[in-house]
Amino acid sequence: MADARALRRAARPIAALCTVLALSGCETIAYYAQAAHGELSLLSSAEPVQTLLADPSTPATLRAQLKAAESIRDFASRALKLPDNDTYRRYADLGRPYAVWNVVATPEFSLTALQSCFPVAGCVSYRGYFARQAAEDYGARLRARGDDVIVYGVPAYSTLGWFDDPLLSTFIRYPETEVAHLLFHELTHQLIYVKGDTTFDESLAEAVAAVGVRRWLAATGRDAELASYLEARKRMREFAALLAKTRSELERLYAEPIDAAQMRARKRAALERLVQRYAALKASWGGYTGYDRLFEGGPNNALLASFETYTKYVPAFERLLAHSGGDLPEFYAKVRALAALPRAERDRELEGLAAADASARSSRGPS
Repeated sequence: MADARALRRAARPIAALCTVLALSGCETIAYYAQAAHGELSLLSSAEPVQTLLADPSTPATLRAQLKAAESIRDFASRALKLPDNDTYRRYADLGRPYAVWNVVATPEFSLTALQSCFPVAGCVSYRGYFARQAAEDYGARLRARGDDVIVYGVPAYSTLGWFDDPLLSTFIRYPETEVAHLLFHELTHQLIYVKGDTTFDESLAEAVAAVGVRRWLAATGRDAELASYLEARKRMREFAALLAKTRSELERLYAEPIDAAQMRARKRAALERLVQRYAALKASWGGYTGYDRLFEGGPNNALLASFETYTKYVPAFERLLAHSGGDLPEFYAKVRALAALPRAERDRELEGLAAADASARSSRGPS
């Protein structure tokens, strides 16, 4: 069970949430109620990692996974200068495949995701549910009014330091490289977070996670895993570029003064071209199928918007880290300065950094 201190910490934001509930409409009340119940249930099921490691009844496989996660967690604070607190020092078995299910939606002829606004996180481009059926029901209501929608499971999320987020059964069994990437990503949200700018936040977390994994693999002498990880990152960049091309085509299309029937037909053709281009890209990877699941329901605006959220400014942050000589504290200081700018100015700065990164990569040739 969670210790008393953890539950006291949990009570503060949940009490604030109850105040919000009293001022909200029925659907909002139901949403926040499931969020509060889900978070408290998760926290109350968590046990300290050290307690589990000392317990002889802890299965050997789980013991090894917890030890590995503990080592990764220590590296995050020691080498990456990420928050040194009780986050990921406890473990919870949720008994389900994902921590939450996210719903991302866009209008039929737009690539801008619908925003959901919350007291703690601000406005974000998704809505999360602790029960899959609740997420599917919400997605179905959005589809019924004509929106493009995707619903997907999420193995972990950050409460931005309001709670000490535990390690979860939903990801502890992942390969260690994936666990490291996930922990570094989520801890970055505790370090720097801009309310209302999901693309900034997620791109930053992805950039820090990527450099963090590279440094962790190098520090632990895992040369073969490092080579595999770098190859995976190369595939991700190529896949992101593929989606970006289709996004550009659709942005131009949606700006045209044509009727809905024409726009719908041309949108369908653009998405069909995307599927064909993906097949060609996959062939160049020797048949790697890691992104197939994203196309299972057919690509749509919501998929393109969601992927951009996590990738758009990753090159910009990588360029900023290079400008910092690879020094993470200096990099974080520069990121905080960016975060303090007005949104339009911040975006211009990031786009300039991304362009510089693209130019540098082009001058180096294929990698």
